Amino acid sequence: MNRPLDDITVVVRGAGELASGVIRRLMVSGFKVIALEKEKPECMRRAVCFAEAVYDGEKTVGGVGAKLAGSTDDLEEIINDKKVPVLIDPDFKYLKTKPGILIDARMLKRDIDTTVDMAEIVIGLGPGFTVGRNCHAAVETNRGNNLGRVLYEGSPEPDTGIPGTVAGKTTERMLRAPIAGTFESSKQIGDQVTAGEAVGSISDRSVRCQIDGVLRGLIRDGSIVRENQKIGDIDPRGIMENCFKISDKANAAAGGVLEAVLALGKGLLGDTSPNRRES
Repeated sequence: MNRPLDDITVVVRGAGELASGVIRRLMVSGFKVIALEKEKPECMRRAVCFAEAVYDGEKTVGGVGAKLAGSTDDLEEIINDKKVPVLIDPDFKYLKTKPGILIDARMLKRDIDTTVDMAEIVIGLGPGFTVGRNCHAAVETNRGNNLGRVLYEGSPEPDTGIPGTVAGKTTERMLRAPIAGTFESSKQIGDQVTAGEAVGSISDRSVRCQIDGVLRGLIRDGSIVRENQKIGDIDPRGIMENCFKISDKANAAAGGVLEAVLALGKGLLGDTSPNRRES
């Protein structure tokens, strides 16, 4: 294939927190992007997730707009309007042509169904990806010195199951469902909360904060949740504005994806077997 990279449409599986950081970075860098989501996304950091377009019709993150596509027939019009089409297509079966670049940013961490033959270039985020097996490059998503690093061989670090440290707090930052059921809450992202305060309930069980801070993430009111599912995130720094900004982690992952797209994209112009070391 012989065409400029800005003529290549990038398809991103997922439109959650990290995926949205990736989508925005690619859009402001001049790429056309299509996001694929499931019918009922379960995002916590909804203020910075393009997946919210599934519910609200449109969503803007970091100055970039997205719009729900009713079908593949709507994609071209939305792209021409300089927005991101969000298509409900979790199984990757409705797109009519094979994409040049496919990015799996769903952060499933296991049971990955993406394969290297789905696109000319496949890039995976986080645990569950192995270069050569289900992607051509992988991006590290664990916090630390390797966050955002591009791997051209091997796999990202395994999932630790422990949230990153923020102001000395880790697992206590998370709000989890005590039982399965329907989550109900009148709280909003950006609200200040205190330790012991109830932010919602599931049946007759309250969901209470362990620490003081600000609600940086909270699953939608009325969501059906599983027992122990993560349903909220408290930022102990208490800075309300941070709830509405793309995180440092998402920005680092987005930088790694952009690097991989530009590096591997040279293959679309002729060099199909790049020999690169881990960055």
